[in-house]
Amino acid sequence: MNTAGFDVFFLTMGAAMVLAMHAGFAFLEVGTVRKKNQVNTLVRVITDFGFSTVAYFFVGFSVAYGIHFFAPVADLNIIGGKTNGYEMVHFFFLLTFAAAIPAIISGGITERVRFWPNVLATVLIVALVYPFYEGLIWGGNYGYQAWLEASFGAQFHDFAGSVVVHAMGGFLALGAVVMLGARAGRYRKDGRTNAILPSNIPFLALGSWILCVGWFGFNVMSAGNASGASGLVAINSLLAMVGGLLAALVAGKNDPGFVHNGALGGLVAICAGSDLVHPVGALVIGAAAGVIFVFGFEFIQNKLKLDDVLGVIPLHGVCGAWGGVAAGIFGTTAMGGAGGVTFMAQFVGTATGVMIAVIGGFVVYGIVKSTLGIRLSEEDEYMGADLAIHQVSSNPEEDMAGH
Repeated sequence: MNTAGFDVFFLTMGAAMVLAMHAGFAFLEVGTVRKKNQVNTLVRVITDFGFSTVAYFFVGFSVAYGIHFFAPVADLNIIGGKTNGYEMVHFFFLLTFAAAIPAIISGGITERVRFWPNVLATVLIVALVYPFYEGLIWGGNYGYQAWLEASFGAQFHDFAGSVVVHAMGGFLALGAVVMLGARAGRYRKDGRTNAILPSNIPFLALGSWILCVGWFGFNVMSAGNASGASGLVAINSLLAMVGGLLAALVAGKNDPGFVHNGALGGLVAICAGSDLVHPVGALVIGAAAGVIFVFGFEFIQNKLKLDDVLGVIPLHGVCGAWGGVAAGIFGTTAMGGAGGVTFMAQFVGTATGVMIAVIGGFVVYGIVKSTLGIRLSEEDEYMGADLAIHQVSSNPEEDMAGH
């Protein structure tokens, strides 16, 4: 049997499942925003994926792993000493992770961000900021992992990206949300918060379901080859997802937005240690993430007055950071895990990712804001991004019937 060909097929299926998750990001956002911004959401998520592909192909993948594709096809098929063009499908798989970063950020900045300046921010992040940290952790760059091992007894372990992908995306969004400011009418001068209601709960739920299903490709296929696939990763992902949604159900008092996002919080948190922790530990990690999301969302929205529309800072940022640290707790043999991790290595590795993301977000969106401007005009925001940017609403036929 050609195991190399089977590994290429295995990773292609994983890449396709994570690609499908971008539909989940889109519909989660479509259901959460107001109707006048639904078309813009759909267009931004898919075009962000397109620009991410170009940025990661020409720059980002090389920054992270030192591999480029400027060679004859005969050489590409055996690049990195692997056959069947493995590194090319490996690029595809890791691209879907990289492109998740702007998809995550999108949920925080939606309903008031300008289109082309946001594209520029996406390109800068996927070409430079994200691959820098990705390369530190997964590419072995700059001796960072060796330093962690020498200092704290183990390398930083992030099997499927709790920190590398999710915490990075969530904390990159912090700078974007702060730079943009709140949506018009969100916060009143007397300090009270005006509710801006979701447009479509079924779309929100559909987005969550698509993400949940695709996540098993995200986590299990992170092994990189079929022989490394682990049933432990699958059951841990399942139990963390369930822990997150049940905890959010209780903490969020039956709110459907909290329930469907709680499942995602559990999945975010389990990525790092999904190959190490005991299934019971995964359930606990997921449940904690569900509670973190509910209270984190309310704290950021109502106390800090940050208009993070989908709650991506608590969902991906804080739950992702929790997942990185949790792998250093529940992954130890004392807690029934497989071992090979230390708390301090996980803590320092997570803190490094959060720091790079926060600084990167403020720098990138600060540059874009000061040069091009990133916020829609007051008139365009009131009209809605659908008509202001795309000249069409989500239901054009209905709108014409009303004239």
